[in-house]
Amino acid sequence: MTREYKLLINGELVQGHGTAPVINPATEQPFSEYPIASHEQLDKAVKAAKAAHIQWAETSTEERRKVLGLIADRIEHNVEDIARVLTLEQGKTLRDSRGEIALLVATIRCFCTLNLDVEVIEDDDAHRVELHYRPFGVVAAIVPWNFPLDLIGNKLPPALLAGNTLVIKPAPSTPLSTLLIGEMIADVVPAGVVNIVSDNGDLGALLTQHPDIAKIAFTGSTATGKKVSAAAIPDLKRVTLELGGNDAAIVLDDVDPKAIAPMIFGTSFANTGQVCYAIKRVYAQEGVYDALCSELAVLADQAVIGDGLDPETQFGPLQNVSQYEKVKGYLEVAKRDGKIIAGGQVPDQPGYFVRPTIVRDIQDGSRLVDEEQFGPILPIARIKDEADGLRRANASPFALGGSVWSSSKERAARVASKLEADNIWINQHLNLAPNIPLSPAKQSGIGTELTIDGLKDFAQMIVLDIRK
Repeated sequence: MTREYKLLINGELVQGHGTAPVINPATEQPFSEYPIASHEQLDKAVKAAKAAHIQWAETSTEERRKVLGLIADRIEHNVEDIARVLTLEQGKTLRDSRGEIALLVATIRCFCTLNLDVEVIEDDDAHRVELHYRPFGVVAAIVPWNFPLDLIGNKLPPALLAGNTLVIKPAPSTPLSTLLIGEMIADVVPAGVVNIVSDNGDLGALLTQHPDIAKIAFTGSTATGKKVSAAAIPDLKRVTLELGGNDAAIVLDDVDPKAIAPMIFGTSFANTGQVCYAIKRVYAQEGVYDALCSELAVLADQAVIGDGLDPETQFGPLQNVSQYEKVKGYLEVAKRDGKIIAGGQVPDQPGYFVRPTIVRDIQDGSRLVDEEQFGPILPIARIKDEADGLRRANASPFALGGSVWSSSKERAARVASKLEADNIWINQHLNLAPNIPLSPAKQSGIGTELTIDGLKDFAQMIVLDIRK
């Protein structure tokens, strides 16, 4: 691939102060170069965003919607080019890359239907009290490598619609698709309103600590999220954090294991397990435990892994060598603490591939159950009853999603009402959409993304109290 990728700073596409290779995780070989922004270029991007905010904050909601619509149009008209780049750098299948881009476009268009109208909360003979919403200023959007484009959708449209300007920093291992979108939108977004800078891992702290950043929108690990939160404290920057998860699925003894196994499997191993909201541990009641384990093992054995560019591939590689090594470490934990009944192999071939792996007869206390493995390994633990499943599911410090599986909706709803998580599903998992809010609990994050509540997270509420 000979395309030259550039940073987007103050409306101009510019070279970095150097370049670095981008690795195709399916081959372990570099296939392109990306620009590395200098500290001075980062500062220039933030300053450009700050200067542009003065005029952008004065634009009407309709004008902001128009710009967002143009961004969505450009992305939509270039799906195939973007999807190929995304697959090459991230590893996911072309089908999934197209789906991720479609979700980004849908999210932008969904936000375009929203509006931060003035809200009247009191209006009598003596007072009229109104709620107004004012943009913060410059927002830093830091995006991870598992969904480089989808997660821009949780940040860019609400930030811009609320009247903020933006500096986006993609992950160093997946910068190209974001930079490509920057190239496509450079002439439809006012200069400085959207800036994109890529780095080799050295600009995150500088960006979050920059005095001209008013809000940080970050998606990534809980450990890094704590560092981001600490960086925001000196200036009391606003933060939205979507962090790690260890979603539990509680499977009750009245289910049909054969019927639910494909849904559990699909939402556990989506994106090769690299999904914050994926099922990462299953608690199944004794009456269905053996049958469910067997059904999931069959699906894992049938899975087709390979290069995401191959239309026959169902699951691509892990995205980077660091995550690959971590997951191989979890395979050793699985062998020690449980019984592997499917997968468990690292293919003898180039690429960061690990076969979908099912582990049974494992207990809480094992790192594979207690930690977020973020890879294609699913531990299945045996529970005695509903109370046992809830106790063990809720013991985690993470609280993104969770699900309850039962042939009785009433029974499932009763259990779900006691499950500690943000998004809780019944007889399904990972049903995410632009019109459904995300509001992580415990150590899985702070703030709300998507919907009108997510939009309000990108604006300062102002109370106007008028004496009549």
